Amino acid sequence: MILANAFCLFFFLGEEFYEASPYEPVTSRLSDIFRLASIFSGTGADPVVSAKSNHCLDAAKACNLNDNCKKLRSSYISICNREISPTERCNRRKCHKALRQFFDRVPSEYTYRMLFCSCQDQACAERRRQTILPSCSYEDKEKPNCLDLRGVCRTDHLCRSRLADFHANCRASYQTVTSCPADNYQACLGSYAGMIGFDMTPNYVDSSPTGIVVSPWCSCRGSGNMEEECEKFLRDFTENPCLRNAIQAFGNGTDVNVSPKGPSFQATQAPRVEKTPSLPDDLSDSTSLGTSVITTCTSVQEQGLKANNSKELSMCFTELTTNIIPGSNKVIKPNSGPSRARPSAALTVLSVLMLKLAL
Repeated sequence: MILANAFCLFFFLGEEFYEASPYEPVTSRLSDIFRLASIFSGTGADPVVSAKSNHCLDAAKACNLNDNCKKLRSSYISICNREISPTERCNRRKCHKALRQFFDRVPSEYTYRMLFCSCQDQACAERRRQTILPSCSYEDKEKPNCLDLRGVCRTDHLCRSRLADFHANCRASYQTVTSCPADNYQACLGSYAGMIGFDMTPNYVDSSPTGIVVSPWCSCRGSGNMEEECEKFLRDFTENPCLRNAIQAFGNGTDVNVSPKGPSFQATQAPRVEKTPSLPDDLSDSTSLGTSVITTCTSVQEQGLKANNSKELSMCFTELTTNIIPGSNKVIKPNSGPSRARPSAALTVLSVLMLKLAL
């Protein structure tokens, strides 16, 4: 006995707690199926009508309307309910095989609705728990130790692969919005359904409509010094926020929308626009001010408009602070030198010209 326990201890210590999934990662999402689930669950409809509906019963009715779903469901119900003898309630091996065929060959829009339907009362939740015929496929006379059950599962390559896939896609992540790896509900729900029909078959532990707790049929009694590892393994089912959120989200038809991460762009500032200088420093000697400036200034003065920083009014301001020599296009700044014409002379010439025009 001591030798056997020592061998088991060595066997478990030599294993990895989490193994890599041999399956390709699931990149698609269940948006369409979640929308269908919201329609059938009555999300967004009259709350009173939705509360009275048995969505798990509705899911079973929908399955019966699909030939493939109806055929394979009837098959596993018949096999799993077939009693072999007074001491043997059913043939579990055949029951598991029929369940695997059902979940592998029937589209998830039917199977997920039966497994993850939302419930408002105990009758609905009990129907959900009974989906996989747990008296044959799940329960047993005694609960084995969870690490022993894991060891049995890992001796079968397919069961081992499905368990590794479950851990890869449902292991709680505290770096995502949904607590699921990559915020992918579909990957977790698919991995959970993939374990049904094996020694590690999980199921709802009770028919409570308010709390969702799932577990394999096992406990951590008799774990000895491996109790901590056993409890950790069991919590991946019973206290898994990713799995719980995924089941609730599907039942309510509320898939998560995660925006794809893209490169972050810094806000670009608009190019700085230099204000137009109040004096025409950018004007060349050939700049013609003439009548356009005078007309603008006259208009401004007549209308009593306030000056702003527009180029026309800057030029107007320029006209009032510079001298324009008649017959020349040059702009002369005041006090630029003795040889330049004075303001009084320029005004005199302008007055004479205006008198001649008047006559």
